[in-house]
Amino acid sequence: MKSSRYFQTLTFVLVVFLAVSVLAQQPAPTAAPSIPSTGFAGLDQYRARRIAVFTDDFGQLARYREANAALKPPAPSESSVVFFGDSITDIWHLDEYFPGKPYINRGIGGQTTPQMLVRFRQDVIDLQPKVVIILAGTNDIAGNTGPMRLEDIEADFASLAELARANNIKVIYSSLLPVHNYTEKSKDFFAQRSPEKILALNNWLKSYCAVASSGCVYLDYFKALVDDKGLMKQDLADDGLHPNAAGFKIMAPMAEAAIEKALASSKP
Repeated sequence: MKSSRYFQTLTFVLVVFLAVSVLAQQPAPTAAPSIPSTGFAGLDQYRARRIAVFTDDFGQLARYREANAALKPPAPSESSVVFFGDSITDIWHLDEYFPGKPYINRGIGGQTTPQMLVRFRQDVIDLQPKVVIILAGTNDIAGNTGPMRLEDIEADFASLAELARANNIKVIYSSLLPVHNYTEKSKDFFAQRSPEKILALNNWLKSYCAVASSGCVYLDYFKALVDDKGLMKQDLADDGLHPNAAGFKIMAPMAEAAIEKALASSKP
């Protein structure tokens, strides 16, 4: 009887030992992916929510895939224009400000110039527009997809223009818009976007477009929206960054004039 209990105990100990050994050989659970802090709580939360985008569809090609497939090629006589950019473009209701015009909105909120380069063929070149209006860079300064040097942003601008030029698409480069911190909800956006860097990129864009070989038109929204302190006029952007209806009302005729200039320069 004692011998039977002895073997039962020994068997139990061996089973426990084997179980512990198997568990010890299992890989330790990996920690949830994280990204470095930017120093801004709101931006950190935004970037954390975008991990799936950054890893699965960095350029967000899926956003306009179906809409692009449904578009018919423009007629030879049609002066189609693609508005290409981030949230400032994304929220712009082109049909309200340019009724009846063959203008296509391809803005995606939060995007930076590296993301725009990834989707430039699908969302611009393949649509065969005569003109593309590019409004970008503010999210690069903020660091939405990580820290970026000004020279790297400028290189992306140049690459976008070269891709367009190679496909006979006239480029209109919009200045970056000013920002303000006059309201409580504007302070976070303002803190992420250095007015000095905005001015530096605008100066580079203006100089780039001034070179005849670039073939680009410079659209200076900044000078129309800035106040005497160098900030966005308070009544034109409720959150300090995104134009409201009053802001877009100022921008629309400026965009139309730039489009006419770009189209005129493309004629023989």
